[in-house]
Amino acid sequence: MLTLTDNARTAVNDLTTQAGVPEGGGLRIAESAPQSGSFELALVPAPQPDDQVVENGDAKVFVDSATVPTLDHLTLDTDPNAQGPAFVLTPQA
Repeated sequence: MLTLTDNARTAVNDLTTQAGVPEGGGLRIAESAPQSGSFELALVPAPQPDDQVVENGDAKVFVDSATVPTLDHLTLDTDPNAQGPAFVLTPQA
């Protein structure tokens, strides 16, 4: 299952708060259909019925069911070198 670092948790919470996402909402990750190997991120008010829900504190990340196997052994973190919010995926330790 995808895991979140504390930095990712803070970033997801900050983004959802700034965007006014209602309680229970979060960041949704799905593989991009037009570009294989890339992902689409969206702030959403609730998960889709078959999404896997990953929680770290108050932060919620919803993973599209078709994307779960791809992210199964990865960790979502933030990119400290990016200007603005940016996420990276790394192998779980």
